[in-house]
Amino acid sequence: MSGKTFLLDTNIIIHLSYGELNTSDFSSSGDRLCISAITYMEALGYPFKTKEDESFVKMLCNSFDLLDLTKPIIEKTIEIRKKSKIKLPDAIIAASALVNNAALVTNNVKDFKTIDGISIINPIPD
Repeated sequence: MSGKTFLLDTNIIIHLSYGELNTSDFSSSGDRLCISAITYMEALGYPFKTKEDESFVKMLCNSFDLLDLTKPIIEKTIEIRKKSKIKLPDAIIAASALVNNAALVTNNVKDFKTIDGISIINPIPD
């Protein structure tokens, strides 16, 4: 697969599920779109009002490559947590992006601004 790799934060999954955003707003054909294991858990751990809503979000999540927690991601997470005051789920998401050379697509730029070397794309400017 040619193109760039993008890691979608949980807030992007939410915007996509509400139809407020399209993947074409930040990526092109041939790009790899991924989510971390944390994003999968956060998105599907929400208490949905209907089974249809839950099924749609699950289908949406399953349409992206899932990046499991690997030893390199765990080690990078530890490194990030030692350097930055960042919540563990955000550190795992950042580490997943860094280890996989992916740009992080998020609307919560402030959560990741202290992470060295991370490339951030905010498709929903303020």
